[in-house]
Amino acid sequence: MRLTQQEHQVLKQSAVDCFGDKAVIRLFGSRVDDARKGGDIDLLIDTALTEPIEIVRAHHRFVARVYERLGEQKLDVLIDYPTRQSNLPIFDIARAQGVVL
Repeated sequence: MRLTQQEHQVLKQSAVDCFGDKAVIRLFGSRVDDARKGGDIDLLIDTALTEPIEIVRAHHRFVARVYERLGEQKLDVLIDYPTRQSNLPIFDIARAQGVVL
């Protein structure tokens, strides 16, 4: 996994702070592969939040907090929540290939 210990901690703590204690954050994509270089930080965050406005606010807080602590990063964030109605394949890929932080 190509994250520093600081990046790992900031991402994990920011997810819990913004999405709640039950939030689970997974890293997926090129950053999981130690042999590759570069790439954005692809994340899947599972949250117990159900209200769309709460989820949007949590997402904005999360990105702002990460930028504040790590500087601007190329972040791609997927958010899964109990009331999501569409089942996009990228969520299955993120779960299958992702690493829980």
